[in-house]
This record gives sequence, structure tokens and C-alpha cells, in this order.
Amino acid sequence: MRRFWLPEGAKQESQFVIEGDSFKHICGVCRMEEGAHFEIIIGDGMAYFVELKDVAKKVAIALIKEQRELPKIPQPYIHLYLSMPKMAKFEWIVEKAVELGVKSITPVFSDFSFTKKKSLLVEKQKRLQKIIEGACQQSARAEKLELNQGIDFDAMLDQINQNPSTVGLFAYEGESKLGLKQALKAESYHNASEIALLVGSEGGFSQEELEKCIENKLDPVSLGPQVLRVETACVTLISVIKYEMELFDWT
Repeated sequence: MRRFWLPEGAKQESQFVIEGDSFKHICGVCRMEEGAHFEIIIGDGMAYFVELKDVAKKVAIALIKEQRELPKIPQPYIHLYLSMPKMAKFEWIVEKAVELGVKSITPVFSDFSFTKKKSLLVEKQKRLQKIIEGACQQSARAEKLELNQGIDFDAMLDQINQNPSTVGLFAYEGESKLGLKQALKAESYHNASEIALLVGSEGGFSQEELEKCIENKLDPVSLGPQVLRVETACVTLISVIKYEMELFDWT
């Protein structure tokens, strides 16, 4: 069944008012006509089965016929702290993180970040939100991924340490005695409500940053002898964490 994302304000009691870009996409690009049935999600945890009515030149009305509750993101929540790579890679990672159920992404400006231009994230905010909404639409996600403002490396460490129920690890491209599966067996991970996952951009982290991570009790984990691209590392880490902690199960 076709599914579309609409802004929350589009819902008016027992119907949706479809206009603007949403109208162009649903009625123009996708050629939905009066009588068509599809689902609408707006980020409130529900999916609404609707019937399209009263299609005019620039606006349409969709009547709510049924609604169902979407699966919630299970705990522990995964928060991805990502040292800024190239923007094209960042956009791809954002999309996949939505589909994999990551709770939030915080861009980090570290020593080897591809860009340290914080204004770039502001300039790309509208496009990034469209990517998030499109991925929510495709994956029937109950809530939007939280895309936070970019922060410096030290501020990231302070943020992680603020929550005592958060455990953290970072992907280390060097030799590490601790594998990801071994790290996740620790009792602290199974008692945690949140997991902070730190991934570097091309070049990883500097020696000073590595030492700071260890001082702040972030576990350096290895994904094997091969050095993975940043986007490969993100998808691999998130997938393995979800599998090992049984977060793929339906709730």
C-alpha cells in the first residue's frame, strides 16, 4: 500500500487537508485520484488509512477510514554521534539511520572531520528534513529521527556523560582487544536505556581524541582488520547492535 508523510498540521479532526508540496507529490507525481486509498503518517505514532475525496486544483481532502498504532522504537535507544563526512555521505547515513531505527544523530566536528563549517548544516536543514520524512514514509517509522545541531568533540563527550544510564562506544580503526560482540555482552549495556555510538569520518580520530574517549569510558571497538568506510561502519555497527540486543524483534 502507498504511504505518504504529511506535516502534523494537515490533520483536522477526521480528515487530512493535502496542499502545497504534499498535494503536488500525491496528486501530481503519484497521480492519486478521488476514491484512492493509501496511508498517511505524521509522526504521532499512528498510521491513518484514508480515502481521497474532493480533489481540486491545489488542495485535496482525505477522509480517515481506519488507524493503527505503529511499532515504537525499542530501548535502549541508539544515538549516533557522527564526525562530519562529506555531505553526500552524511545524507545517505541519515536516510539509513532512519530506516534502522536510530533515535537521533548529532554531527560532531572533530580533528579529521571533512568539514567544520557549522553553517553548512543550517543551509542543508530543509533538504535533510525531507530525507528524514521520506525515509519515515518508506519504513513506516512511528516518529521522526532527531537531527541535532553540530557540536565540537569535547561538547560531545560532556553530552554523553550527562546521562548515567547511557553507555558509549566508538568505532576504532586501529587494533583493539575489544570486539563489538564482546563489548555488548557487558551488563552495563543490558541495563542501559541509551547507547551512544561514535563514528569517525574519513581518517578516524586523532590520538588525542582516542585518549579522551577512553578517559570518558567510551569503549573502543573493532570491526575487524579491514578499515571500513564511514557509511559502511555506521550501518554495520547499528545492525550488529540491534541484532545482539534483540532490537529487531516486534514489540
